[in-house]
Amino acid sequence: MAITKELWGSSPDGKEIFLYTMKNASGAYVQLCSVGAGIVSIVVPDKKGAMDDVVLGYKNALDYFADGPCSGKVPGRFANRIAKGKFTLDGVEYTLPVNNGPNHLHGGPNGFQNQVWDSRIEGDAVEFLYFSEDGEAGYPGNLKAIAHYSWGEDNSLKLVLTAQCDKPTVVNLTNHVYFNLDGEGGSVLDHRLELNASLWLPTDETLIPQGAPADVAGTPMDFVEAKPIGQDIKADFPALKYGKGYDNCYLIDGATPGQLTSAAQLWGPVSGRHLEVFTTQPAVQIYTGNWLKGCPEGKKGHAFQDYDAVAIECQRCPDSPNREDFPSSVLRPGEVYEEAIIWAFD
Repeated sequence: MAITKELWGSSPDGKEIFLYTMKNASGAYVQLCSVGAGIVSIVVPDKKGAMDDVVLGYKNALDYFADGPCSGKVPGRFANRIAKGKFTLDGVEYTLPVNNGPNHLHGGPNGFQNQVWDSRIEGDAVEFLYFSEDGEAGYPGNLKAIAHYSWGEDNSLKLVLTAQCDKPTVVNLTNHVYFNLDGEGGSVLDHRLELNASLWLPTDETLIPQGAPADVAGTPMDFVEAKPIGQDIKADFPALKYGKGYDNCYLIDGATPGQLTSAAQLWGPVSGRHLEVFTTQPAVQIYTGNWLKGCPEGKKGHAFQDYDAVAIECQRCPDSPNREDFPSSVLRPGEVYEEAIIWAFD
């Protein structure tokens, strides 16, 4: 495995931004940057062996700050939404910045995704570290988060996310990478998606879960059998109208803490590329890029349109700090938050 590091730019406050490239023996490679511990590129072969980049990303390092899509980055301290920017932990109510309608999203406008992380090459891996201070964005406790990426000879990218704190807090980390397996410049509505999930979380119109998980059977939310992403995306169904497409959380069948489980599979119809996503997380948020239009210019100069890419975000459930019936997102001193995601390409 060959790993290189180069200076890619500097942040508005003068911090150096580094770009890392991890290349395997076949020539397939991954690029990562220190803004939000982000995935910039994943370049893998198609059915004919031709290499192409299969993730949404931007030409310039500065475009990764405060981009609406949160492209390729690690949001935090809590990925996804917390209702009305409030939660109570151990009898104390905490207030967070509201930045998505009436709700708190991805740690707020200054979340982990908009920070320059410390970074280094660690053996055959690249590691990023961010230290979040007590009270940052309203969250309790100092928290140290690490994103550890490794790239395999089998074209699989593994991310291990860990965190530790000195006061009880909540944490939910993922990577918000977007995929188009046919490369930059086209829709993903003809990509076939399969989810290992028979339950999903119905929401209100602000995308906060309401009530109990529901069966996907007989609804447009059903991806238990692979189907084109666009097959039902315009269906007359409340969830699809709230977000102008899919922006919904699914509970992974058979998910067991600490064990890798297949969450999703995605197929590109033109390239023949196939992606399978494995994770230790209990849930996966599917977001079909419903608001990509207007985001920064793509690496090849493409002006992105809605539905040009899909995010498959392995995580805890949205609003879990306010839902005792969801898998807990509470982290206490002495505990280690540790979750893994593997993106396996063929």
